[in-house]
Amino acid sequence: MIQKAQQIMKEVQKVVIGKEESIAKVLMAMLAKGHVLIEDIPGVGKTTLALAFSKAFSLEYKRIQFTPDVMPSDITGFNLYNKAAGTFEYSPGAAMCNLFLADEINRTSSKTQSALLEVMEEGRVTVDGTTRSVPQPFTVIATQNPVGSAGTQMLPESQLDRFMIRLVMGYPDLESEIHILKERHTADPLDTVKQVATAQDLLQMQQLVSNIYVSDPIYRYIAVLSSSTRNHPLIHLGVSPRGSLALSKMAKACAFLLGRDYVIPEDVQKVVYDVWEHRILLKSQARIEHASPRKVLEQFISDTEIPK
Repeated sequence: MIQKAQQIMKEVQKVVIGKEESIAKVLMAMLAKGHVLIEDIPGVGKTTLALAFSKAFSLEYKRIQFTPDVMPSDITGFNLYNKAAGTFEYSPGAAMCNLFLADEINRTSSKTQSALLEVMEEGRVTVDGTTRSVPQPFTVIATQNPVGSAGTQMLPESQLDRFMIRLVMGYPDLESEIHILKERHTADPLDTVKQVATAQDLLQMQQLVSNIYVSDPIYRYIAVLSSSTRNHPLIHLGVSPRGSLALSKMAKACAFLLGRDYVIPEDVQKVVYDVWEHRILLKSQARIEHASPRKVLEQFISDTEIPK
């Protein structure tokens, strides 16, 4: 299964050039049964990334470009009256898939955002009193554009907490951009992505990841780091137990991709920033001291004793 995971990353790297770390983090989140928030400017490959994963895994993929007029029923589905049969029939919403791309989630209403976040948390939708489970596996990749925020509804901290990780892909380096310019002239690189795994393979990988061994010192290490964020003078809102659990799951997925069946401290340190930066809310005093969530986390990690 590790070989299949590596093949998946190679296929995605065909179309998302120079972003190997971001690709690995998204795959880790999928293996840990989490959801991904990519906060970045347009045109850096966020949609292409999701499409490449859906093709490599042969997952059912759906996308909504969020705008103010998108309704919660577009996410959950709705009942439609069939005149011939004389009954109401369920018309599935966009969430009824394996991989759902919520493009520019901050451009829709808070009510629609809440409908999606409820599906992410519970893994099911309720329409007119009838509950239906979403297909498994199920992953949401949401994007949020930090530029041009006029008229948008930025996700509040309590809702950001629903995403296992938040990534910033950023611009490609010079050589990667030259490669992109040459490649896109002749064909669409997405056509070169091959299916190398199935949805069933992803479910098996998720099961293997959940069985990765975590020792008591590692659990204590995560708990000590989490507790430190709740007592820092510059932090208004620290990491919740949900955040600690997310870090534990991501560390397991990291260990799996590196070919181990146990977690070491380096696995925790490799993913902690992506899992926790969006969960920490700083006080206004932090701006005066030019502090940021990442700088605060770096301090915690350097000050906390690494378990042996």
